[in-house]
Amino acid sequence: MSTQQQEPETQEAPEDPEMKGTQSPQERRLEEKESGLTEDADSAGDLEGETVHLKVFRYDPEVEGKQEPRFDDFHVPFEKGMTVLDAVMYARDEYDSSLTFRHSCRQAVCGSDAFFVNGKQRLGCKTQIVELEQPVRIEPLPHQEVVKDLVVDMDHFYDQMHAVEPYFQDEETPAAADLEEQRQSPENREKIKMSSRCIWCGACMSSCNIAAGDNEYLGPAAINKAYKFAMDDRESEAIKEHRLRILEQEHGVWRCQTQFSCTEVCPKDIPLTEHIQELKREAVKKNLKFW
Repeated sequence: MSTQQQEPETQEAPEDPEMKGTQSPQERRLEEKESGLTEDADSAGDLEGETVHLKVFRYDPEVEGKQEPRFDDFHVPFEKGMTVLDAVMYARDEYDSSLTFRHSCRQAVCGSDAFFVNGKQRLGCKTQIVELEQPVRIEPLPHQEVVKDLVVDMDHFYDQMHAVEPYFQDEETPAAADLEEQRQSPENREKIKMSSRCIWCGACMSSCNIAAGDNEYLGPAAINKAYKFAMDDRESEAIKEHRLRILEQEHGVWRCQTQFSCTEVCPKDIPLTEHIQELKREAVKKNLKFW
């Protein structure tokens, strides 16, 4: 006869609705995305054997007859796991080799294939076709000059990124004999790690209503890049103050109206708006000029 006692069944504690209120905006966004991915996986089978209807923006200022913006229709055979970039590449390879767009790594790292898909800024290589209503409308990023088809001029975006001096600085360069490793605490690394995920895709800048109306506004991507260095404990207080002076100028952090549009479209889930607000608080603490 066995003397083993049966262990009592354990029941999971019911979810406390008040706990949701303690989640950060970033955690809530990630939770919503994960639940959406499950639904998309279930619906993937519905498109098996079907075609995907694409409406792709076309414009070529150098070719007569194509200088007026228009939309071309493509019907692409669906494959499980197909992304927007996959579909556009198929359209180019099989139907129209003149269709022009940027892409590189296809792993959401290079940031080169940001499009305006069904009215929202998205990375083509990261966006699953099953997530989208058809026809899938694909356009270049808004508020930027179109070079050709889905390619936009990114020079202004890069200029704004470089304007915040996105590199480590020191008040004095130490002698070679005095150089030593600049260690960062785990706590400080944790604080700034999300800001370092930026891939320079330009989706946030394109979604920002302030950037659309103020060409001199630094923009969320550049301010986020500045946040990464301004919050790094390895730089001196004098350098931090210098960075804040760049950010608190008329077209800097104070232009942000906290609409969260940049945060909503960021493909790397960076809490951009929260970073901008934290820099505003730091600027006030440093008693800098308030515009």
